[in-house]
Amino acid sequence: MLLEIEDAHTGYGSIEVLHGISLHVDEGEIVTVLGPNGTGKTSLMRLLSGMLPLWSGRITFDGQELGRATPDKRARMGLCQLPEGRGIFQTLTVGENLDLGLATRRIPAGEVKATRDRVLDLFPELAGRLAEPASSLSGGQQQMLALGRALMSRPRLLLVDELSFGLAPRVVRDLFAVVSELRETGVTFLIVEQQAAALKVSDRTYILRGGRNVLTRDSTELLESDELAASYLR
Repeated sequence: MLLEIEDAHTGYGSIEVLHGISLHVDEGEIVTVLGPNGTGKTSLMRLLSGMLPLWSGRITFDGQELGRATPDKRARMGLCQLPEGRGIFQTLTVGENLDLGLATRRIPAGEVKATRDRVLDLFPELAGRLAEPASSLSGGQQQMLALGRALMSRPRLLLVDELSFGLAPRVVRDLFAVVSELRETGVTFLIVEQQAAALKVSDRTYILRGGRNVLTRDSTELLESDELAASYLR
């Protein structure tokens, strides 16, 4: 088991927003956390990346307790987050944005070029635009750049917050196809989403409501049942 969360509580100030979340992600899996706005999905991502403190409960990554581990230590362990809203530096070039991914985890110098070439193979639309400002990219291309930057750190577990946010359905399909391809290379994913598109590439799905787990199912089983719609209407 690569990631395990047991009865985790956290919040902002004195307000608790996650009320005993439990989930796990095995090596090589794609796991989806699904839920409407305001249900605690982004707070879960912030808790895992170290931006929110763990009030109570337990989180382990590759057998090590994260506890009070700082965000930079988590990144060095291979826990990387792709935030909602992409977080692209608009005034930097596409190439400079990609190279920022190298700052979060030490990659042997001899492997940097191969890592970058692999990213550009995945996103050929970026390859010819490395010297252009990131602001010149479309929304879909900026999401490709954000995902590519995260991959430059060669993460063991990639936390993805709303990959589909603000994007056309075709672009969303293409991005999830890349996620599925990356799983074959050994990248493990925990994806939080509002849209059910992620279920088509994921192994298991947790549905959150009000900061609590309300349902856990194999993703294929959930897509073929009435439970998905029912869970949103509770």
